[in-house]
Formats: sequence, structure tokens, C-alpha cells
Amino acid sequence: MAAKSMKELQKEVDTYIGQFKEGYFSPLAMLARLTEELGELAREINHYYGEKPKKSSETEKAIEEELGDLFFVIICLANSLQIDLEEAHDIVMNKFNTRDKDRWTRINQDNMG
Repeated sequence: MAAKSMKELQKEVDTYIGQFKEGYFSPLAMLARLTEELGELAREINHYYGEKPKKSSETEKAIEEELGDLFFVIICLANSLQIDLEEAHDIVMNKFNTRDKDRWTRINQDNMG
């Protein structure tokens, strides 16, 4: 499967949502969905890496699927607010590369001096 750009992902989700009369949920409803999906991701990570193993009655879900669910809702929220996620990403990366550029120890940095 060929890699998709963020614009293509946003368009794919918009085409999917566009086939339904209800359209996108309100921003507050999507925020609630984001919270719900984040909780499901947290539960999965806790099962795999934490101290809370799954109950035998619980079905197996993958972290990958939970991340996908969260990402889908993020794209829905961005689309509903006409936010280009490529531009949003560029803004954040610029912030990390300027304001936070010296915050972390770089791998190639000589720490012996």
C-alpha cells in the first residue's frame, strides 16, 4: 500500500464522513470521543506495559488499532474546523526546532566537555 500524505488522509476521512447526512459531530462531541479513545489507548498500553493484565473475559485489542481510532477522530476534528494538519504539524515542528531546540540532549552531542 502506497504511503498517503496528510492531505490525502484528511480527504479520505472527509469523503467517508461526507456520505452521511449527520456529517461531523460537534467539536465538543468529538472532544468527548477523543477522550474516550485516549482512555481505550491508555487501557491497552496498561495491559501490555503496566501492572494491569487483561481479564480472561476481555477481547484482545491492539495498540495499533487504538492509535488508529484516536487518529481518525483527530482528523475528523481537524476537518470539521477546517484545520490543515500538515500546516499544524509544521507549526509545532517549528516551535520544537526554535523555542525547544536546546531543551533535550542530542544523540550526537559531546557530553564530555
